Amino acid sequence: MRRTIVLVSSGVLLAGAVAAAPAADAHPARDIVVPASVGEIIAAGQAGRQGVDWAACPADWGLAAPVQCGWVTVPVDYRRPYGATIRLAVDRAASTGTAEQRQGALVYNPGGPGGSGLRFPLRVTSGSALWKNAAGAYDFIGFDPRGVGHSAPISCEDPQEYVSAPKADPVPDDEADKLAQRKLAREYAEGCLERTGAAMLAQMTTANTARDLDVIRAGLGEHRLNYLGVSYGTYLGAVYASLFPTHVRRMIVDSVVNPAEDQIWYQNNLDQDVAFEGRWKDWENWVASYDSVYHLGDTAAKVQAGWERLRAAAKAHPIGGVVGPSELLGFFQNAPYYDSTWATVAGVWSRYLAGDTQALVDAAGPDMSDTKGNATAENGTAVYTAVECTDAKWPTSWRRWDHDNTALNAQYPFLTWSNAWMNLPCATWPVRQQHPVDVRSHLGLPGVMIVQSTRDAATPYTGALELHSRLAGSRLITEKDAGSHGVTGLVNPCINSRVDAYLLSGTLDAQDVVCPPHATPKPAGQ
Repeated sequence: MRRTIVLVSSGVLLAGAVAAAPAADAHPARDIVVPASVGEIIAAGQAGRQGVDWAACPADWGLAAPVQCGWVTVPVDYRRPYGATIRLAVDRAASTGTAEQRQGALVYNPGGPGGSGLRFPLRVTSGSALWKNAAGAYDFIGFDPRGVGHSAPISCEDPQEYVSAPKADPVPDDEADKLAQRKLAREYAEGCLERTGAAMLAQMTTANTARDLDVIRAGLGEHRLNYLGVSYGTYLGAVYASLFPTHVRRMIVDSVVNPAEDQIWYQNNLDQDVAFEGRWKDWENWVASYDSVYHLGDTAAKVQAGWERLRAAAKAHPIGGVVGPSELLGFFQNAPYYDSTWATVAGVWSRYLAGDTQALVDAAGPDMSDTKGNATAENGTAVYTAVECTDAKWPTSWRRWDHDNTALNAQYPFLTWSNAWMNLPCATWPVRQQHPVDVRSHLGLPGVMIVQSTRDAATPYTGALELHSRLAGSRLITEKDAGSHGVTGLVNPCINSRVDAYLLSGTLDAQDVVCPPHATPKPAGQ
């Protein structure tokens, strides 16, 4: 799942990107209300007839030829299939193989909620060796989910205000600090309603995104879906498999959200706090093993003590005037997410201690001049909040939140309070919260490939076990003693060969598989 720790206040009304309902003479039944499942069938039928009008991507999207872009139209509310609509941005890189080798389209979601998948086709055009075989068999398809990027983007506050720094320390010193954060959370929820509008906000759910995914499938002319989902994308895939089991051809889910109804989403986020602490310790041990390079401490305890000193100093006097504890955490949490960032994070910290303050300011501070990037970041957080808050019921009692997070913070302080404030808008969410989809296999669902590392922080390993138990015929590939979030994009022949075999021939192992970890990173020059 996507994580970010910036919590911000509400802004002014932003004009929505929802299309007006068709004219009365075009669809006399535009106000008819039907079950969402029926609305999806209607929308998919329309998309199948219309197809996708592929063309060169807009210049400012950063997607050069031969990647092509197009649009798929979906209802805002599937219960009203002839009502207001939005357009979803999709793109593709055509398969590199022969017509005989082509097996269809492979659709990708990178997670979030709030992540854009539009860069996925670049894995083909860049000549990535890891995806060469799959690219010969599939068109690689990316898309912006509803509310994201170019697909009727939603907003919860002014982007420049969103990135302004320094933010308050997420770890409260007293009840006054908690009260201030509670006020910010309530204002943020109100801002989502004001800037996005109730009509769109109430439809920002995983179930609707899964319906959108099926409409995209139809628009691509595919009878069945080939799908790769990472992080939150695994939950989207699991919901899709539950709603449309006979529409699945091949599905890989990588770094798995626990889909149990009592986990979505409050408990999932509490479980993250525990897992992040463990992976943070893994990084500290790695840093200590290279003390001759970074000079941050030759034991994990010394590295942790250095982190606490850095944090305290930034709280007393924000580094460069903009990097306080909140901004530090925003940068340093990259390390427990991805071990590919271990050397980068350690190097920036080491250079700062050697006197290069600007290195840390550049890495952790905001770039107020990057208006496009800031808008993208604000939009990503808005979608994350909207989907998680609307997907499920959240506790409304502050006493419950305070008790749970105070107890967790005592043992797992790295992420706990920032995670709490990130999600607290859900306690005062201004539109009706839904019930999570009952994720489980149904007749017609083929075998799903599940890939997971044992020490993943963002989506703990128990999530993969839970999904595996719910999807009959699925196979679990475990990367033991590793913890990077997102496994299929890493070089690990034990995993890569199985991903290829599944995508190319549908082959799953007769039993679950445990793979050794991918190579541990090393500092540059080592």
